Amino acid sequence: MSETFPAPSGAGDFIADAVIEDNASGRYSGRVQTRFPPEPNGYLHIGHAKAITADFGIAERFGGVCLLRFDDTNPDAEEAEYVESILEDLSWLGYKPAQVVYASDYFEALWQWASSLIERGLAYVDEQTAETVSQQRGGFGKAGIESPCRDRPAAESLDLFRRMRAGEFPDGSKTLRAKIDMQSDNMQLRDPVMYRIRRARHHRTGDAWCVYPTYDWAHGQSDALEGVTHSMCTLEFESHRPLYDWYLEQLELPREKPRQLEFARLELTHTVTSKRRLLELVRQEIVEGWDDPRLPTLRGLRRRGYPAAAIRAFCAHIGINKTNSRHALEELESFVRAELNRSAQRRMAVLRPLALIIDNWPVDNDGTGLVEWFEVGNNPENPADGTRRVPFSGRLWIEADDFAEVPPPKFFRLSPGREVRLRGAYLVTATSVVKDETGAIVEVHALYDPATRGGDAPDGRKVKSTMHWVSAAHAVEAKAALYGRLFTAETPGERTGDPMDDLNLDSRELLANCQVEPSLAALAPGEVVQCERLGYFACDPRTPLLFHRTVGLRDEWANIRKKGA
Repeated sequence: MSETFPAPSGAGDFIADAVIEDNASGRYSGRVQTRFPPEPNGYLHIGHAKAITADFGIAERFGGVCLLRFDDTNPDAEEAEYVESILEDLSWLGYKPAQVVYASDYFEALWQWASSLIERGLAYVDEQTAETVSQQRGGFGKAGIESPCRDRPAAESLDLFRRMRAGEFPDGSKTLRAKIDMQSDNMQLRDPVMYRIRRARHHRTGDAWCVYPTYDWAHGQSDALEGVTHSMCTLEFESHRPLYDWYLEQLELPREKPRQLEFARLELTHTVTSKRRLLELVRQEIVEGWDDPRLPTLRGLRRRGYPAAAIRAFCAHIGINKTNSRHALEELESFVRAELNRSAQRRMAVLRPLALIIDNWPVDNDGTGLVEWFEVGNNPENPADGTRRVPFSGRLWIEADDFAEVPPPKFFRLSPGREVRLRGAYLVTATSVVKDETGAIVEVHALYDPATRGGDAPDGRKVKSTMHWVSAAHAVEAKAALYGRLFTAETPGERTGDPMDDLNLDSRELLANCQVEPSLAALAPGEVVQCERLGYFACDPRTPLLFHRTVGLRDEWANIRKKGA
């Protein structure tokens, strides 16, 4: 059978190697089943994307299936809203689970299994306070203290457990604990809590239950009931694995015990993925909501214009390993830029407009300026995207930064007496400026060379700068949101312990009165284009003519790698 499967990779994909070894040995009869198990208490973020690609990727690689299971055992924090958002985000990312299930589907089965542990003397009802239980558990190098309830008769614990379910006791007054080893070096095995009393309406079961299983009690048993073979978790659950195995070993399972494997989380520089911190940002209105383009939530990344394909490629690139590390945000952006370079059509937009008047532009008999139309390619990376017609006239908008009355050294754009190329149109030379009462330049006047249509001079003369432009008579007014890092520090909170101390309060700049070519008014919500020389911009899904800059054109990650080489 070992010849059927590829040999271990030896390339750091230790989970694939584990699956290969299991298949070669006949474990699980060659079957591979994984699951992605989010708790519906928040929105998915970039860290979840890595887990999703790992769970679904392993299943796909080995011809298996991957389930989506909502670990909904904490009714205080979970909502149907989050369930719907997770389903939407998973679909957007490009994955379809073989089945959608819930830990709450197994509440009765978990209850029965817990009752069987009580009957066998492996669990007991404890009525001490949470503070007392925490103190008695001890710590590393500090012995645990057994609860005075630990040896109560099984029949008594079983009766109390049933009465807990019946709602006879107040919240927090009693718990069910596993009887394992209060002196274990692994703190997870020091008689962990399995159930707690909590009167809270559950988003699926309503008020049917007032006792709820803990994550550790529900997780492995849900895996077993579903037929999961390889249960992948992040590294913080490595110490939980002995408990995961202990629970399963005490039960009569419907099939072979699943195997838990742990891998490193995905963290990025200049951001946080803690749900508590993200919630703080939203509640304090530091950001606009869970889909704010500065957030690492999948909704925020999607609104900003990150392609799902780029996120998948990035996660595949960093791979699955056992060493926690923080990846540069610029590295993710390089994947976004590469994907958009292939797929995004090109357009022209002026973010900070300055009027450019071509004084020798021809006019009709009635005195109105002529309009020329240029056929411009939509994407040089993909000729199949075709071309579009762009209007050109004697009054244009250019970027204010593209003109300098007194040019600094190495400034090759427009200045008095200097000739530049207007992208795909003509060569023009600035002649004069018009200023307002404050001395600010409001118009630049220029002359164009009619012989340079298309942007090249017949005499072969060269210019050092090509500038984009928009015809003023045809321009559409829009808004553009430009983004910096949400946190100034690469590792927020590293210096003081509080990430909020590193918050960048100027992480968003909203520009009004941007002037864009007419075709941008017809973009579909969420569509991304490359605005030439400015970067990639996504059309907001809710606000017409609002564009979010996804990433700039400069590959900052390449520069970082060069410096580190």
